[in-house]
Amino acid sequence: MLTTLIGTLVVMLHVAGVLAAMHAVMNTRTPQGAFAWALGLVLLPYVTLVPYLYLGRSRFHGYVDLHRLRREQMQTLANTQLSAGPAAPGACARYGEIAHMLGAQFHEGQQLRLLVNGEATFNAILRVIGEARHCVLVQFFIIHDDLLGRRLQQVLLERVRAGVEVCVLYDGIGSHALPHQFVQTLQDAGVHIHPFATQRRSNRFQLNFRNHRKIVVVDGTRGFVGGLNVGDEYLGMKPPLSPWRDTHLEIEGPAVADLQRSFAEDWHWVTGALPPLRPARPGPGSAHTLIVATGPADRQETCSLFFVAAIHAARRRLWITTPYFVPDQAVMSALRLAVFRGVDVRVLIPSRPDHHAVFLASGLYAHDAVRAGIRVFRYQPGFVHEKVLLVDDDTASVGSMNLDNRSFRLNFEIGALSVDRDFASQVEAMLQEDFEHAHEVTEAEYLKAPYLRRLAMHVARLFDPVL
Repeated sequence: MLTTLIGTLVVMLHVAGVLAAMHAVMNTRTPQGAFAWALGLVLLPYVTLVPYLYLGRSRFHGYVDLHRLRREQMQTLANTQLSAGPAAPGACARYGEIAHMLGAQFHEGQQLRLLVNGEATFNAILRVIGEARHCVLVQFFIIHDDLLGRRLQQVLLERVRAGVEVCVLYDGIGSHALPHQFVQTLQDAGVHIHPFATQRRSNRFQLNFRNHRKIVVVDGTRGFVGGLNVGDEYLGMKPPLSPWRDTHLEIEGPAVADLQRSFAEDWHWVTGALPPLRPARPGPGSAHTLIVATGPADRQETCSLFFVAAIHAARRRLWITTPYFVPDQAVMSALRLAVFRGVDVRVLIPSRPDHHAVFLASGLYAHDAVRAGIRVFRYQPGFVHEKVLLVDDDTASVGSMNLDNRSFRLNFEIGALSVDRDFASQVEAMLQEDFEHAHEVTEAEYLKAPYLRRLAMHVARLFDPVL
């Protein structure tokens, strides 16, 4: 009897695995991902079936329909309240395909402030929020109920009690540990706060399509974007990853209107309404800035294409920092071609893991990169989480995008691509110091690693479509 029951269960698992494999073949975005899921589901449904329920879904019709069918309508409503000023005239032609792909534009006259660590970032964010007079828009992937989270909570409570309208979005997956009481305290005071999810009905099996964006806009005039979330670890207060190395950006000028538009699109999906929006002021600076908002609901794989286009634009120098170096074939090919053009291509990655599987896969990609002539460095003092790109002497990007499949195809991301020699020189100085605190990866790192570690690297890379 027991044997019959076990046999029936095994057959049912294999049937379910085959059905799930058919779903994966029809719906997974990449052939590599479809093959990896299908193979695992057919051969090892006992191991892969449950993870597929959580990670395998690649379509979310509700959000896609809203994003594509109502986006223009929502932006028309937003545009009645936002005025972003004229487009930058011809100064950014090298990146015209990125702007065209995103339906966005470069804005001239931005004043940019590079924020090179967590302390500088949150001192600036909390100070500017504390000066708010009309409205505050806040969006983070992770908000923790710790010292930094409570500092943010207090400044938001102070502003809403002063009559400022405050709207907060946090990702329901990234902030899964955020206590209900933390949220309730803000709601009771009058803060509008909601978790982001791609489906309005809760789906406990849906872990993909995370909103990885980090946006703060105050009174429509000052905006922040970058790699930092709200948590003590981002201030370097949690070993063994401390000190935490990250970068954020403060923007003042017409491009802030596009940060508001991105926030408004996500807010509209969650609430069905627009947040308070205010026109951005003419910028007092010299930078031309394009807000790059990408996501899995776009018709194109906009994040991957953004990196490909930016890499192809490089003629002298291309420096990239990323915590997760798991590039797809298009990005890796673009990096190789940049080397053949004589570009100084450097990639800065961590020397310590926060996600072991990704770290192992990154090590193998680093080896492949070094063999292709790409210089790869491992940051030594702590964990490097910054997402920065420097092109030649005049262009830099600061944002939330990693060089991995999640950012390319599964996450909602945002960054700011800026063309300005003064700003690029600041980014160059910052990255130069980072490289001085790193050691260069050689082929020996892989070749001298124990066999089992090298095997683990190759196994991890098999799963890079879902890492």
